[in-house]
Amino acid sequence: MRFLISLVAVPLLLAGPAQADSGRLQWPLRPRPAVVGAYNAPAPDWNRGHRGVDLAGALGQPVYAAAPATVIFAGVLAGRPVVSLAHPGGLHTSYEPVVAAVRVGQLVDAGTAIGTLAAGHRGCSAACLHWGAMWGPAARADYVNPLGLLASTPIRLKPLHP
Repeated sequence: MRFLISLVAVPLLLAGPAQADSGRLQWPLRPRPAVVGAYNAPAPDWNRGHRGVDLAGALGQPVYAAAPATVIFAGVLAGRPVVSLAHPGGLHTSYEPVVAAVRVGQLVDAGTAIGTLAAGHRGCSAACLHWGAMWGPAARADYVNPLGLLASTPIRLKPLHP
C-alpha cells in the first residue's frame, strides 16, 4: 500500500538533522495552554476567517519562540503589538498581542522568550495569544494550522488509494 504524508509537514521534516521531532514546533506558552479559538481557514483564502489559533494565557506571561528563527517584525501593527519570526525552510510564525523583548534581525532559539502577552485580543475574555503560521512569502503565503506542526502532534500517513 502506498502512503501520502501531509505536504505541510515535509519542509519542517527536511529542515534539520534526522532526530525525533526534528524541526517541529514547541508550544509558545508554558505550561501547555488551552486552545480557546480554533483555526478556521477561509475558502477562498481572501474571505474572512481565523488564520491561527487562540491560546489561553495570563497578562504579562512570557511568550516563547516555537522554533529557531530570525525576528522579522517586532512592533505595533494595526494598533496591536506583534512579533513575527522567519524559520528555516520558509515557515513564518506570528504572535499577537505580544510586547516584544526582541528586535528585528535577532536570531532566536526554540524556547527563547520573545516578549510578554498583552491584553486586548478580540474575542478573549482574559489574555490570550493569537498564534499563526504560514508558508512562503507574505504576498503569497499559505496559512496553516500551527497545532498540526507541534512536536506533540503525531504524523499520520494516509493511504493514496482506499
